[in-house]
Amino acid sequence: MNYENIEAPINTETVDRVFLEKLSGRNIYEIICVLEKISQKIGFRLKNNLDKKLEEFHIINKNNLEEIFENKEQIELSKFYEKLPKPTSISLQYLLDGKIKIK
Repeated sequence: MNYENIEAPINTETVDRVFLEKLSGRNIYEIICVLEKISQKIGFRLKNNLDKKLEEFHIINKNNLEEIFENKEQIELSKFYEKLPKPTSISLQYLLDGKIKIK
């Protein structure tokens, strides 16, 4: 999954409930349950990707936590992940774009 090209809003935006129900053919509670499961998977993938990238900097060192040094690459990586939209916004955008179908 390429997170750089995600078109989801960073800030919270209101989406019409009736529009979502017409789009999916389901009631709002079913939509929320499906989007919640998808957003959990997205969040898990984001966390795993971040952990893998942080291992490159040897930040995850369980033996000695005092030897953590900051550098420019770590700061840029941190800023990149902070600017990403939330997993819930990404999953909702996938539904609006037609990338997922609720059956």
